[in-house]
Amino acid sequence: MNPEELLYAETHEWLHVGEAGSEKIGTLGISAFAVEQLNDVVHMELPEVGTAVAAGDEFGEVESVKAVSPLYSPVAGEVTEVNASLPDNLERLNADPYGEAWIIKIKITDEGGLGNLLDHAAYQKQISEEG
Repeated sequence: MNPEELLYAETHEWLHVGEAGSEKIGTLGISAFAVEQLNDVVHMELPEVGTAVAAGDEFGEVESVKAVSPLYSPVAGEVTEVNASLPDNLERLNADPYGEAWIIKIKITDEGGLGNLLDHAAYQKQISEEG
């Protein structure tokens, strides 16, 4: 996926919104900046398919040699798919954070949270300030 076409949460998760019939499906991952800040990721905990999440809810965690960081859902919905091979292939986070390293897919049930997300330019500004 093209990072310039994604939406971003201030907590460094990215979201791509697509459609499957009449449903909006969000593909979610963590940004290259977040992967770089985490440094050496050693473990990832993912939710079960069918888990309901609200915007801002923690849905899993990523552990690096430095810290354990929660993963937050930027939108409300239901987890429809989990990238089950990712925890055994964490090197994908460094190699392809916007492609093979997607984390979950969510059927978006409330689009209200989309307005709180940042576009690419706003996210770049945020991370340059965090630097």
